[in-house]
Amino acid sequence: MILPMSRVRIMGPRQRLDQVLAALQDLGLLHLSAPEAPTPLEPVQLTPTQARAREHLRAALADTDQALNALGAGTGPPTAAPVATATADLARWARLAWQVRRATERLAVRVAVLEDERALILKYQQFFSAFRAMLETESRWPSATAYHVLLKRGDAATIPALRGSLASVIGDEFQLYSHPLPSGETAVLVVVSAHAADQVERLLADARVQEIPVPKAFGGGSLTEAIPRMLARLGEIPTDLQKVEQERAALARDHGPALRRARLALHDWLQALDVVPLSIATARAFVIEGWLPTRTRGDLETGLRQKCGDEVVVTEVAREDWQSDQAPVVLSNPRLLRPFEALIGLMPLPRYGSIDPTPFVAVFFPAFFGLMVGDIGYGVILAGLGLLLHAKSRPGSTWRNVAEIIGPCALFSILAGFLYGELFGDLGTRWLGLRPLLFSREEAVVPFLLLSLALGVVHILLGMVLGVVSARRHPRQAMGRGIAALMVVLVILALLAAVDVLPRRFFSPAVIGLLVAFPLLIIAEGLVAMIELLTTLGNILSYARIMALGVASVMLAVVANRMVGALGSVLVGTVFALLFHLVNFSIAMFSPTIHALRLHYVEFFGKFYSPGGLRYQPLGHWTRVPEPARATPRTTRHVA
Repeated sequence: MILPMSRVRIMGPRQRLDQVLAALQDLGLLHLSAPEAPTPLEPVQLTPTQARAREHLRAALADTDQALNALGAGTGPPTAAPVATATADLARWARLAWQVRRATERLAVRVAVLEDERALILKYQQFFSAFRAMLETESRWPSATAYHVLLKRGDAATIPALRGSLASVIGDEFQLYSHPLPSGETAVLVVVSAHAADQVERLLADARVQEIPVPKAFGGGSLTEAIPRMLARLGEIPTDLQKVEQERAALARDHGPALRRARLALHDWLQALDVVPLSIATARAFVIEGWLPTRTRGDLETGLRQKCGDEVVVTEVAREDWQSDQAPVVLSNPRLLRPFEALIGLMPLPRYGSIDPTPFVAVFFPAFFGLMVGDIGYGVILAGLGLLLHAKSRPGSTWRNVAEIIGPCALFSILAGFLYGELFGDLGTRWLGLRPLLFSREEAVVPFLLLSLALGVVHILLGMVLGVVSARRHPRQAMGRGIAALMVVLVILALLAAVDVLPRRFFSPAVIGLLVAFPLLIIAEGLVAMIELLTTLGNILSYARIMALGVASVMLAVVANRMVGALGSVLVGTVFALLFHLVNFSIAMFSPTIHALRLHYVEFFGKFYSPGGLRYQPLGHWTRVPEPARATPRTTRHVA
């Protein structure tokens, strides 16, 4: 459900404004909004000192975040920290963050230099390996000059052109050798007579072929002499990288906790300054307005009285003075249903005063998923994955919500597996004598299709009824939606009677009812209502995807089982069967999820869902612990 919200107005002496804002931040209940200020009240402006402090805070916070990210220490456990009140705290934190950030940047530069050096040596190593025999005799070429060239991937086609150019310039006084390298590049060794070296260098320059000279850091000279020193250096680089990592770990150990505390306090202090302009005041008094769940208003009044005394007054703004679309939204559901709020979070929040679809999603989403998977074995494996994910995830995190959604989906998959008599396809039937309690998906395609469409009728009609409820403040619109829902029922009754599923006597009353309802629907909602009615009938047919995906899943499982005896070798057949089951299980993880969500977001939500709600974000102390803004406010934390 969407919690009822109250808009409250807080008034008190001007000199108590900072104290009240600090108290509100401690309480973490009030979602501040700019009041509609009557004259002579004006928005409170930051003083020059506060404005400068805010800029320094932003810079210090940027340095802190960058330093923590570079150290890999930004995800440590949150540490409680009081809001800073002294400029000395800001200066100390800013100086620490700047120093650590600079240190991490220097470490990053060292790592980049070492990695570049290693990459260069590896290129020379590959070149040396390609022409080792010839390079080892390089010292015995007193009247020759060798050029070491490395062509990029895809440039090997230029070698014949280079060979032709050399022949036209210096005749046959050269030797050219090429060798493809594992990296995709091509190593080229050109040996020419010494008196032709100048011409060859000009030719290479004109052809934009870059020679790789022996680095001076390794003595220059011949590649044969430099390679041993380069290989020795290659063995030292991992040790140097390890030293850099040790320095980074030492920085994280020594300064990570302090930087995390600083980040908490900096965020709090910055947030306290950012909300000051949301207040309005005269020279003697201030006014603050905001939103909070109605049931927590008493906690707000009690907390402010204890922290600020009786001079600060809290009053409730009359319901007639604000519109529903101005109020932020807080979803509140029982613990069992709360994980499914994560699925609602993939859509824009519902507007205040509309319907929270979480309970309906919590029932129908696992049911649709289970009917599409419908296998005891797959359901048990899915349950195991859900338990593992639940054990590895933190409470309140997205992964914990996913784990708690997997549980009901696995349960419905197992129950549907018993209804279909499926355990890894037909293995349950063949090995354990398992029999379907309802029907076999492998054979009863038509009954499965009818079941899917029946669920679609129930789901769509429920959405249309919710649409009538959500439009209760607009009688004409509510009447039009109610007539449309009635016409859907009449169409279904007429069709069932026409195919003898229902007695024939239902056909004529259903058709008469449609003829009567048709002009009423046009009067209530116009000609577009007929298009929407046809769309609704098409939406019901969309639920046939439950049958289609379910049949595809069981067929893939059966094919996997047949492979054991079809490939000659039992071992090979078993391996291929396991691979097919793995593929089928992977498909069963994602495809039913996507299509079950589509049936909700498109077909079901389209009948009543009213998006566009504002997120409830109360002023509170900053933390990186995830907490959905749609959850019932139970703490004083604020998610930034």
